[in-house]
Amino acid sequence: MNKKVLILLSLIVFLLSAGVSYVAFAKQPVSPAQQPTTTAVSSKLGKVTNNYQALEFNPNAPKTEACPLTGVKYGSDQATWWRAHRPMGIMIENSLPARPQSGINAADVTYEAYAEGGITRTMNVYYCQDAGIVGPVRSARTYFLDWISEYGNNPLYVHVGGANTPGPANALGQIVQYGWNQLNDLNQFSIGYPIFYRDMNRQGHEVATEHTMYSVTSKLWNFAAQSRGLTNVDKNGVSWDTTFVPYTFTATPPVSERPSSQIISIPWSGPDYAVKWTYNPQNDLYYRDNGRVKHIDRNTHKQLTASDVIVLFMTVRRANDGYPNNEHLLYGDIGSGKAIVFENGKEIRGTWSKASRTARTILTDSNGNEITFTVGKQWFEMLPIGSEVLVQ
Repeated sequence: MNKKVLILLSLIVFLLSAGVSYVAFAKQPVSPAQQPTTTAVSSKLGKVTNNYQALEFNPNAPKTEACPLTGVKYGSDQATWWRAHRPMGIMIENSLPARPQSGINAADVTYEAYAEGGITRTMNVYYCQDAGIVGPVRSARTYFLDWISEYGNNPLYVHVGGANTPGPANALGQIVQYGWNQLNDLNQFSIGYPIFYRDMNRQGHEVATEHTMYSVTSKLWNFAAQSRGLTNVDKNGVSWDTTFVPYTFTATPPVSERPSSQIISIPWSGPDYAVKWTYNPQNDLYYRDNGRVKHIDRNTHKQLTASDVIVLFMTVRRANDGYPNNEHLLYGDIGSGKAIVFENGKEIRGTWSKASRTARTILTDSNGNEITFTVGKQWFEMLPIGSEVLVQ
């Protein structure tokens, strides 16, 4: 065989190998780092206007169906949608690099408390509204487990890891203890991409990796249904709300009965985390400032609002579990304490009580009567006893 033939055969073998390799690798999925962060969300109900946007429902449908978490009435198409899943609490951080966060305004209920180092964190409970993108998602803390436990049988709990030092603040250990692990617990460490994904550019500027984890509410509900067998019922057909205790809601009063103004200031740990709620009598909503600026939802570019701002005072102590700088905290959220409810521009002083981890936190006024909330979103501010709350 002459030299020219050998060269020609070698070239043919190379081209065949290259072709096979191209076909093989072209069919492989793109790695998470390369995947686009805008894959369309699909649903049988509702309409997606853009990739990862919140589902939209018929705006002209008669508003006849009340959300059990807020009392807000929606159309029957939206009610059919929410009745197919269960409440879901998502941990969203509030550190400076995380702002503006995504999806908080769509939560039916928000809980805010300290994490470590004087930095507050929120748990946002979703049920009757779709948020689209949510995040940055952060880690679990034991006291947030107590609050999400109020939402019936096996409420979904979404987080990225969590406190795991042996001791009373061991949130990950408690999740296993409660029987939530690989069931209603949606931990990014065990689920990963594409349910969770990192978006390094979402804030529009460079931030550390821990501030880049996001998810999508519809993806999370779909994962719970398909992989964990949790829709509105579990695998045994038990509905999530068999043990759920809803609050009582009343309609907003006429404008003529609302005060002209009210401002609630909560210093928290200092200027960067200070919160101010400004009441608007025209729409009966409180508007939130955080760190001396308007607190904006990145999805909608609108200021965060609430119908009811509920301040609960409780003991806060160190866990003494050996964690560096003894920063893990424990909230005394089971028991009772003082409370202030702000609604309709008015201030109601009373008491909160919670009998057990799964029991509902009940608010009563100075006469011992249960406080009814104004229809709309509730925002709970969980403050250490002795914290300052200024009202103007």
